[in-house]
Amino acid sequence: MLVFGKQTVLYLVEHNPQKIKTLYISKDLDKKLYNKLMRSDFELKRTKPEHIQQLCKNGNHQGFLAEIEPIELHSVNELKHLQRIVVLTGLTDVGNIGAIIRSSYALGIDAVVISGVKHIQLEQLARSSSGAIFDLPIVHASNTLDLANMLKQQEFTLYGASMDGEDIKKSTIEPKFALFVGSEGEGLSQKIESRLDKKVSIKMAHDFDSLNVSVATAILIDRMQ
Repeated sequence: MLVFGKQTVLYLVEHNPQKIKTLYISKDLDKKLYNKLMRSDFELKRTKPEHIQQLCKNGNHQGFLAEIEPIELHSVNELKHLQRIVVLTGLTDVGNIGAIIRSSYALGIDAVVISGVKHIQLEQLARSSSGAIFDLPIVHASNTLDLANMLKQQEFTLYGASMDGEDIKKSTIEPKFALFVGSEGEGLSQKIESRLDKKVSIKMAHDFDSLNVSVATAILIDRMQ
């Protein structure tokens, strides 16, 4: 598996160097940083930027590309041991998903579940999450309704992000919760809403339609703890 981009790769170097097999860096890299990387245990290769460009298929590599161990997804069964999870239902924008993973990790969420999609683009999420995907458990659930039923059986309180929900500032949040976030265009489906214990929202100071889904999710997570 290949990941690229300065911020993502340097996060791996700092926090998960054991995951790196080979690190490719541009020949014009800063000498001080190069000397630091030389002291690492993984294989380090200096090469032309054009070679890295070819490896990452014209992605914006910024002179850094790492060949790493594949990212392992976690099992749905592991969720029952956790306290605070975020469930993404039908989100497709890699940038939004990555930003939510990043915020979830920073704000103390125990796991992020990605549901309602057939495939998870792990390489792209590694970059859009700035490397947080390597430290926060990620679960793929094929059926969101089955997931909701399982979480209820495990005594999670299910909350849903919705514009017509209760003001999050006025809501009492149970310590063991799952926050369900709907797709960018459609939001949560009626079937999912029927499984929820409560819908929550962010009340705006001004008459404004809505926030970006990743921004709204970060705000909700912060106010739920």
